[in-house]
Order: sequence, then structure tokens, then C-alpha cells
Amino acid sequence: MPWESRERGGIYYTRSRRENGRVVREYVGSGLLGHLAFLEDERSRHEREERAARWKEEQADLDALEAPVDELSEALDLLVRAALLASGYHQHRTGEWRLRREPKKSQ
Repeated sequence: MPWESRERGGIYYTRSRRENGRVVREYVGSGLLGHLAFLEDERSRHEREERAARWKEEQADLDALEAPVDELSEALDLLVRAALLASGYHQHRTGEWRLRREPKKSQ
């Protein structure tokens, strides 16, 4: 909670921030100064939340556009694989396609 009260000092505003992996509380002020800092922090927090929401919407739109491309890519991979297998190729254990050798005929 950013607003704190102490027995002797009344109510004052603090900020929390990370420093070297630890949370450090920073005294900002009381009265009007504390209230202004609180309002500024709230405004920046809302801006961050709005940016995050917009980014999330953009990602959802991009994911929707990406789905048909992924389906087409999978279908083309299957088609290429079928064509290579029909042409006598096989997939080596390293992933490359090689022409299958014909066994030697004994004479």
C-alpha cells in the first residue's frame, strides 16, 4: 500500500521499486506533494495498462491472421513430402531428403 501512517508522522506516500532484485520503498512526501505523486503514479499505471491492453489486442489480431498461413504451410509440407516419397526419396535421420538407392542386382 503506497499510503502509510505512523504514530508520530501522520499519513505519507511511498513508492516501491526494484533495485538489484530487491524491493525498495522510497519516501515521496505527505500532504499535497504526496497526493500529487500519487496521482502521477496512478496516471502512469493506467497508461501502462492501456498500452498492455492494446498490445494484447494487436497480438490477438496477428494470431488470427497467422492461423490460415500455418494451415497452408502444414498442407504444403504434407504435399511436398508425398511428392518426394512418390519420387523415390526418403528422409534421412538428419532430416535431409535423399534418393533411395536401388539394391544391386546379382548377375
